[in-house]
Amino acid sequence: MGQRPTILDVARHAGVSKSTVSLVLQQSKSVKESTRVAVRQAMADIGYVYNRSAATLRSSSSGLIGLVINDLRNPFFTEFATSFQMELAQNGFATVLANTDEDPSIQARMISSLVEHGVSGFVISPAYGGANETRAILRAAGTPALQVFRSLAEDNDQIPLIAPDYQLGGRLATEHLFDMGCRNIAFLGGLNGRPVTQDRMSGYLSVLKQRGINPVVLTGEATRHFGKVMVAKLAEDHPDVDGVICFNDLVGLGVLSACVERGIKVGQDLRVVGFDDIEDCQDSFPSLSSVSCNIPDFAKSTAAHILKWIKNGERPPSRVRSDVRLVQRASSGI
Repeated sequence: MGQRPTILDVARHAGVSKSTVSLVLQQSKSVKESTRVAVRQAMADIGYVYNRSAATLRSSSSGLIGLVINDLRNPFFTEFATSFQMELAQNGFATVLANTDEDPSIQARMISSLVEHGVSGFVISPAYGGANETRAILRAAGTPALQVFRSLAEDNDQIPLIAPDYQLGGRLATEHLFDMGCRNIAFLGGLNGRPVTQDRMSGYLSVLKQRGINPVVLTGEATRHFGKVMVAKLAEDHPDVDGVICFNDLVGLGVLSACVERGIKVGQDLRVVGFDDIEDCQDSFPSLSSVSCNIPDFAKSTAAHILKWIKNGERPPSRVRSDVRLVQRASSGI
């Protein structure tokens, strides 16, 4: 007896993606009628049978939660994934982890595959782009899903979002640098136009507006390399800047590295604050001040929200903001 046809076999026969086949199986209205007909014909041609009752049973009792992360190379997300997985394990659930590498097409395929494998819920830190396809897959599946840290789209209230209070964090960092004697503070990093960049920048901008000071904003990749390059940029174009707030700690660590190479005294000539408070902040030279998102507590709260939804049907509010705090270290001159 030959091997039983799979959803992937249907996709290949119909010349569509696996996620499209999943949408057809879930009777999603987002699929064109011509595509629906082609998929149904492919199922008939190869003898594929969809066991909906078995899929429903798996979804409700699998004990698996899909954790879909946009960039696991970033230690911030790795630390969150570790804490979240451990919290779920203590509650008798297992985590299925997927890295999308900031690719929305991979994101859609991973979510579709996890739906097929019957996960009980999703926690997603989404890649930007492809929001409609991802939302359609989740809507068709009817599986509890939370977004963390950022959202698929600014106007999307369909999937609850849990994120740190980035605006408060930016205010705390900016006010701290002014308290330490800075007069000209720049914001470095984060891709221009991204909602998460605007969120993390908003507190900084509001404090400068209150003080009647023009901002210095240099956006770009949230990487160590970008931070290193920006030190030379500041020295050339903005020599009066004496404090910087970085989009994330990777940018901040890059700034520290470049300052050491250029003989700039961090904490005196230039005061630096990062964002996220990853573990490397404590061991950098000098140690990096940072806005802490309290990742262990954030992971515990996120796990509690998704488990209450799965077990008790308690859907969280559309927007939840968690506490942040400023951790002051040598880089800001304490």
